[in-house]
Amino acid sequence: MKAKKSFGQHFLVNEHIAEKIANGLLKSEGIRNVLEIGPGKGVLTKYLAKHDTHLKVVEADQDMVEFLTRNKIIDPDQIIFLDFLKLNLSKIFGGEQFYLIGNYPYNISSQILFKMVNSKELVPEMVGMFQKEVADRVVAPPGSKTYGVISVLVQAHYEGKTIIDVAPTCFSPPPKVNSSVIRLVRKENYTLPCDERLFRTVVKTSFNSRRKMLRNTLKPLVHDPAMLEDPFFTQRPEQLSVQDFVDITIKLSNQNKIE
Repeated sequence: MKAKKSFGQHFLVNEHIAEKIANGLLKSEGIRNVLEIGPGKGVLTKYLAKHDTHLKVVEADQDMVEFLTRNKIIDPDQIIFLDFLKLNLSKIFGGEQFYLIGNYPYNISSQILFKMVNSKELVPEMVGMFQKEVADRVVAPPGSKTYGVISVLVQAHYEGKTIIDVAPTCFSPPPKVNSSVIRLVRKENYTLPCDERLFRTVVKTSFNSRRKMLRNTLKPLVHDPAMLEDPFFTQRPEQLSVQDFVDITIKLSNQNKIE
């Protein structure tokens, strides 16, 4: 069973790493519903299935679905044959919360994170394998070179950390990049005290030209030029914390209310 480039497949073959990924999630208490993305040949699925949880997997490759079924790695009624990005997350477990896990296809890993954030009320925790470069960006602190849009949008709602770095030799075929497993735990107060749509616009607009000061990048969103004279707007986006972006969003919202 060969990996397919169209699905971004690199099968994890290191059993120790697979078990560590599963344990990275299942050590949390009170886990009931678990959704694995891209199970492939089921190396991670085997360890997830050992635990007393309501497990489902979503797989877009028909050959992998047949492999999982033929080898009795998981029951057919636990398999969702669909592209995760097209999945209605509110219907998987009847509207109940669920935990995400997987060795994610690298070609859609960022989109998986954005979809999770958009359904954050359903996903209290996630453990997943990413290309190391992407993983580093997700957990990067303000001030670092890797801190960017995905860092802010994820960290606005989740606390993240790297669990383990994984070498290319742990996969078949080996990817040309290193990988990392990260864990994201939803913050207790994960609803932002500002307009979230405007928040996303502010973050993305700020990082469109990350070397420019905010007074230049955010100028189109500011109605009162006097606001841009505040020394705060001489900073560059990578210098700002999540709370700073929240504060800017609130200022812009209040500006619209005054008008």
